[in-house]
Amino acid sequence: MTNTSFSIYGADRPARWLITCDHASNSVPADINGGDLGIGADNMSRHIAFDVGIKGTSQRLGELLNAPVICSNFSRLVIDPNRGMDDPTLVMRLYDGTIIPANRHVDDAEIARRVDTLYRPYHEALESLAAARENVVVVAMHSFSPKLNGRAPRPWEIGILYSRTFQDFSHALLARLRREADLTVGENVPYDGHLPGDSIDQHALRQGRLNTLVELRNDEIDTPEGQNGWAERLAPILTEALAESGL
Repeated sequence: MTNTSFSIYGADRPARWLITCDHASNSVPADINGGDLGIGADNMSRHIAFDVGIKGTSQRLGELLNAPVICSNFSRLVIDPNRGMDDPTLVMRLYDGTIIPANRHVDDAEIARRVDTLYRPYHEALESLAAARENVVVVAMHSFSPKLNGRAPRPWEIGILYSRTFQDFSHALLARLRREADLTVGENVPYDGHLPGDSIDQHALRQGRLNTLVELRNDEIDTPEGQNGWAERLAPILTEALAESGL
């Protein structure tokens, strides 16, 4: 199923899992500055515009888990579906040292239009998928840059993020990942795991649904081979962690 703002792969797959991919795409709709944010192709291929490698990883993971996958069809720089509507970073004007010209003078009316045409349809579709599954487990998939401008390198291949108000499954997943001797596993890094109004908050925490957020370092998944390899590694780890948690 494809919509202007989202694509769903395997909507009828029966597993408990729901794989979400908020930052799957670097596309800019034609009705936004002619489809060009003004930052050039090099910047649009970076982490500032989307989560590099995460769409292919998520699609393969959904196949292996027999679970639906929902992906955004628009760049996070157009409007960020992993932010609450009252978050000042909902539409970014500056990101990792790059000014976003098409957003520089964006007004409330234009933000509201992007909410109505992109943000809200994506979240409505995500909620419909979650509500249709019994005992759903929401797995939010993201990727992160090995290094931000002026910051120290990030050593973790994978990070697990969670809210401290709802952490049981994430703790089980962390315990399982830490048995992988070749991995440096981050806990609530490179970001804090609870951002009020984010996708996990909207579709899991408020409803008491099991959830976790997986962050993969994007140099691990910037090729199809890396994407498939990580999906094939994660699928049994997620399954074992859920079984071991007893949830």
